[in-house]
Amino acid sequence: MSKGNIGVTSNNIFPVIKKFLYSDHEIFLRELISNAVDATQKLKTLASVGDFKGELGDLTVRVIIDKDKKTLTVRDRGIGMTADEVDKFINQIAFSGAEEFVNKYKDKAEAIIGHFGLGFYSAFMVAKKVEIFSLSYQNDAKPVHWSCEGTPEYQMEDTIKADRGTDIVLHIDDEFTQYLEDATIEGLLRKYCKFLPVEIAFGKRKDWKDGKQVELDEDNIINDINPAWTRKPADLTDEDYDKFYHELYPLQMDQPLFHIHLNVDYPFHLTGILYFPKIKNNLDVHRNKIQLYCNQVYVTDEVENIVPEYLTLLHGVIDSPDIPLNVSRSYLQSDNNVKKISGYITKKVADKLAELFKADRENFEKKWDDVKMFIQFGMLTDEKFYERAIGFALLKNLDGKYFTLDEYKAQIKDAQTDKDGNLVILYTQDPDANYTYVERAKAKGYDVLLQNGELDVHAMSQFEQKAEDNKLRFVRVDSDTIENIIRKEDAAKDTYTDEQKEGLRKAFDEILKSQIKDQKSQINYYVTCEAAASDALPVFLTQNEFMRRMKEMASHQQGLSFYGQMPDSYNLVLNTSHPLIQDLISKMTEEQVSEEVEKKAEKEGEEPTKETVIKTVYKLTGEDEKLHQLIDIALLASGQLKGEALAKFVSRSVNLL
Repeated sequence: MSKGNIGVTSNNIFPVIKKFLYSDHEIFLRELISNAVDATQKLKTLASVGDFKGELGDLTVRVIIDKDKKTLTVRDRGIGMTADEVDKFINQIAFSGAEEFVNKYKDKAEAIIGHFGLGFYSAFMVAKKVEIFSLSYQNDAKPVHWSCEGTPEYQMEDTIKADRGTDIVLHIDDEFTQYLEDATIEGLLRKYCKFLPVEIAFGKRKDWKDGKQVELDEDNIINDINPAWTRKPADLTDEDYDKFYHELYPLQMDQPLFHIHLNVDYPFHLTGILYFPKIKNNLDVHRNKIQLYCNQVYVTDEVENIVPEYLTLLHGVIDSPDIPLNVSRSYLQSDNNVKKISGYITKKVADKLAELFKADRENFEKKWDDVKMFIQFGMLTDEKFYERAIGFALLKNLDGKYFTLDEYKAQIKDAQTDKDGNLVILYTQDPDANYTYVERAKAKGYDVLLQNGELDVHAMSQFEQKAEDNKLRFVRVDSDTIENIIRKEDAAKDTYTDEQKEGLRKAFDEILKSQIKDQKSQINYYVTCEAAASDALPVFLTQNEFMRRMKEMASHQQGLSFYGQMPDSYNLVLNTSHPLIQDLISKMTEEQVSEEVEKKAEKEGEEPTKETVIKTVYKLTGEDEKLHQLIDIALLASGQLKGEALAKFVSRSVNLL
C-alpha cells in the first residue's frame, strides 16, 4: 500500500468542489459516465488499429446502486488504468498555478470543474469517500485500488480484479441519499446520457404481468447509441425525424412544421437537427428547447450564448465537440468557435426557409402563421438574418392572400400613394372591431392587411426604418379618417365659425366626461371638429398611430416603459360635413344664443359669456339625448361601448324609435 497527497499545492481544492454542489451538483454523474464512455471508446479505437488484440466482449457501461452499503458504482470495460496511470491522471491535477487559480476562483467553481479536467473530482460533491478499482487492458497489468475521503490524502494499493476496466465507487454522503434512489439516478441518466455512443445499463427492464411489475432478465438500457443527428440525412425518412422529435419532447403533442439537419466538419465540428415548432404567441414559453450536446453528452438547454436569441425558439439538438462541457457565459460569448457556429446556424436556417419558399410557396404560405413570429424575431434582432429573410417574409391581407413586402408595395402603389408621395399601407389588428373603418377603406378601393401578431408592430416599424426613401408608412385603419390617412388633396374646409364649433365641441365634451366618470374609465378622450366625408359617420373615434404603436411596443421593450404607463387616448371626431352635425350647429343661431344670454343674465344678475351659454343650448332645446346617442354610436363602432353604457344606449334607441 502507498499513501500520498494529491498533487495540487492548495488544500482548498476540496472545499471548492464541495461548494459547487450549490449550483449544479447533479452533473457528477454525467462526468463519471462520460469518463467511462471515453475509456470504452479508446479501447474500441485501439482494437480497430490492431493495438488491442483481445476480445472486446460486452462494452456496456453499468450503473449500480447498493443501498445497504450506500454506494453508487459506475463500471466500464474500457482501457482501465495501471498504478502509474492512476498516479498520473488522478493524483496529479494537471494545471499550472493551481493554488493561485483555486484561490482566485474559489467562488466560481463552475469555472474549474470540467474545464480543467476535474470531472472525476466532481464525485466528491456528493460522496464522503471515493474508490477506484481498475485493471488496464495492457498485458501483465496488475489491478489497482485507489481511495480518498475528500482530503488531499489518498491511499493506493494492489487489489484483486478479474475483469478489464474501471469501477468508480462513490460512498454517498448522508446529506445526499437521494442519489441512492433508483428513480433519481434513472432520471439523471436519461437527462445527461440519453444519447451516449456506448450502451448505459441501469438495472433490469421491468414489465407488467398479472397486474404487477416484474423484473425481466434483460438490461435496462438507458440510451440510444445512434440518435438521428449522428446518421446521414439520406438514411432518414420524415417519419424518422418526427419520431426523434417526440423522443426529445415526449410531452409535445404537435408535429414540427419542418426540420434542418446540420452537419459540418470545417472550420469546426457540428452536427444536429433543428425543428420548427408552431409558434403562435408568447415568446418566452418556447425558449430553452434546443438541447446542447458535446460528443453526445448532454450539456444544457440554455443555449442563448451559443445561438442567436431568436433561434432559441426552435427545438432540437446541437452537438459540437468544439464547445466545452463546462465554461462560463463570458467564455462562450467571446469564443471564436462559438461565434462561427452561431453564424453557420443562422445561414443554414435562412437558406432552409428560402428553399422552402421557392420550392413550394403554397405550402410555405400555409405554415406562415405558425413560423411568422420566429422569422420576425430573427429579422428584428439579427441584421444578417433580416437581409436573407426579407425575400420570404410575408404579409397577409384580409382576403387571406400573402405577399412579400416588395410584392405588396407594387400591388397597392397606384391606389395608396398620397399627394406627398408616401406609400401608405393600411392594417387592422381586429377586423371585427374595425369593421366600419375597414369598409370605408375598401369603398375607396384600398387594401387592408391583417397585423395581429405579437411582433407585428415592431416588424412594421422596422420596414418603415429600412425604406430607402422614407416614404413608406404603416397606418392602422382606425387611426384617422381614411381621407386623412391617405390624403389625395388638401383638406376640405367647413364654413362654420370657430365659436360655433367650439360650442359644439364643449357640448359633446361635457356629456362624454360625465359618461366616463360614471363608468370610471381610464381612457382619455379629446373632442375635435373636422370636415370629413359627408357619407362618413357623424361622430367617430380615431387613435394616434404613433402613441398607440409606442404603447404596444412598450410591452416588449423596457426602454419604452414610459409609453406603456400612459393611459389610452382617443379623438372623438365630430364630422362637420355630416347632415346630423350640421343640423346641430344650425340650432345655435346667433339670435338663439343672444336670447339665451339675455335670459341667463336676467336670472343670474350678470351677463354670461356666449361660450357658457352654448354649452347649455342643447339641453335647453332638448337635443342632449341626440348627443348621447351620437357619442354611443361612435363608441359602439370602435368596440368601446360596454356594460351599463351599452344597456342605456339600447334603451335610448328604443325610445327614440
